[in-house]
Amino acid sequence: MLHKTAFSPFTAGELKPEGWLLNQLRIQAEGLSGNLDKIWPDIKDSAWIGGNRDGWERVPYWLDGFIPLAYLLKDEDMISRAKKYIDAIIENQKPDGWICPCQDNERGRYDVWAYFLICKVLVVYYECSKDERIEEALYKALKQLQAHIKGNTLFNWGAARWFECLIPIFWLYERKQEEWLINLAHALKVQGIDWEHLFANWSDQLPRREWSYTTHVVNIAMCLKSGALMSRITGGDPDTFARNTLKLLEKYHGMPNGHFTGDECLSGTSPIQGTELCGVVEAMYSYEQLLQISGSPEWGDRLEYLTFNALPATISPDMWTHQYDQQTNQVECSLLPGEPVFRSNGPDAHLFGLEPNFGCCTANFNQGWPKFALSTFMKSENGIVSTVLAPSSVQTRINGVNCKIQLDTLYPFRDTLTYTITTDAPVDFEFAIRIPAFAKAAYVDGSKAKIGEYHKISRTFEGRSTIDVKLEFEPEFIRRPNDMYCLRRGPLLYSVRIQEEWVKKEYAKDGVERKFPYCDYEIYAKSKWNYAFASDKFELVENDNFGRPFSPEGTPVSIMTDMVEIDWGFENGLCFETPKSRTPLGKPEKVKLIPYGCTNLRMTEMPYIK
Repeated sequence: MLHKTAFSPFTAGELKPEGWLLNQLRIQAEGLSGNLDKIWPDIKDSAWIGGNRDGWERVPYWLDGFIPLAYLLKDEDMISRAKKYIDAIIENQKPDGWICPCQDNERGRYDVWAYFLICKVLVVYYECSKDERIEEALYKALKQLQAHIKGNTLFNWGAARWFECLIPIFWLYERKQEEWLINLAHALKVQGIDWEHLFANWSDQLPRREWSYTTHVVNIAMCLKSGALMSRITGGDPDTFARNTLKLLEKYHGMPNGHFTGDECLSGTSPIQGTELCGVVEAMYSYEQLLQISGSPEWGDRLEYLTFNALPATISPDMWTHQYDQQTNQVECSLLPGEPVFRSNGPDAHLFGLEPNFGCCTANFNQGWPKFALSTFMKSENGIVSTVLAPSSVQTRINGVNCKIQLDTLYPFRDTLTYTITTDAPVDFEFAIRIPAFAKAAYVDGSKAKIGEYHKISRTFEGRSTIDVKLEFEPEFIRRPNDMYCLRRGPLLYSVRIQEEWVKKEYAKDGVERKFPYCDYEIYAKSKWNYAFASDKFELVENDNFGRPFSPEGTPVSIMTDMVEIDWGFENGLCFETPKSRTPLGKPEKVKLIPYGCTNLRMTEMPYIK
């Protein structure tokens, strides 16, 4: 038996990103995501398509984001390039169902994490393309996996990420309803890391300068959805594990940007420790799965906050380069001398580039924005839900009637939402809107709505109607360790705007060329950053810059407030973890703060000197 999910997703054919979200996807397609198969050997010459380069996770990672990006944009060239890879993967599948590129005598040493991942990708491709070959290919692949793990138990990444395979298993079970699929799900859980037991008896409150699978930030970001996925066959509350785990992670390793540190492994709460980009997009995907399975609105809140802050902050505004690690207080991105501050990453981990530190994030960051766009609306038992708030529309049929719901909004940079619902004939259904818990108040068509809940409208919809939502946000200080503070307003965290100088670094390493626009960059501060808050009065400033909203120059909203310079301290490319002195160096001055997600360099956690 497989329990139903609270919500179910729409396809890329039914959803249409609009406004700034559509523009963000276009920027991504014009950057690394849309060009990796042309410039990066691990994709261009991969063993997945008969080449001699990487034959493990990198092509599946890339396809996981590239496929929905291509179909959301309805880009025929990108769609045909995605098909080229899927065609090769299906054509190269072995007669016994084995689907990964390795010799038969190498299977026992092949980490099946990539096997899980390519099975997930086949599902993504089917949902976008409706390719009839996918179901048979996936059936054969999972049958072979069941046989394989009987004599080759899970190890390394496969053992850490076993639950990812539940997604294609459940997808196939909903079509076949064959009991061996449920047995396979149980077998994977038995052989994999027991994350629920680990966090129920957790001993990693303090960060250590060592590497392990059980403190790896990406594994932990992924495992947040494991309890919810298993609840579909075992029953129980799908939210309990994720809620309890996040309480621990936020207390001991939390960041104000909605994530937790991990460079690569859990690294405490210092604002100069980093977190990996892969961890950000995988946490987003976990929240998307949790939102579908349980329907709890808190996962929409978490998804939005992570997407609007941590995701864009670690990718350059043109999306041609990215960081491996981002820092909350990041005043320089230069090659770090000596032993890096990052506990198990190299001195280049926070440079912006093609593949700083390691190339997994180069392939994996692509899923962030497209899967967020696919989460804007979902189906409920009684109708349609606006699950995360971004400009988008959905076209579908309800009880045989064509329906379209369009959300026109500049949120998170503005506070209003307008829904337009159009139907071809009268039809009864429930339309629900998630009201963010971080709003101070909310009004739907002038009537007060409860925050942190779904506002449900059940009626007969006929012709064209509109629903207006007004959200109210207030700037507030968030208390951080060491008597430091951050400024947050609703869905956006704010940081000091630092003027930047980008220094281009073009070179080749291990046969991989870095050249403009996908070269590496060091970034140096060209304005003051050594500030402390000096007031609790804030002036919100809005403008109409929406061409590239997640950039320092293009931010559509900012906050002006009084701040004072202090002797913070700087050494070897890093500001100190806490200031050397909190004594003001002069009188307060007006300083501009911009959304964290719009920054490349930033000061975010600072003292408040009254």
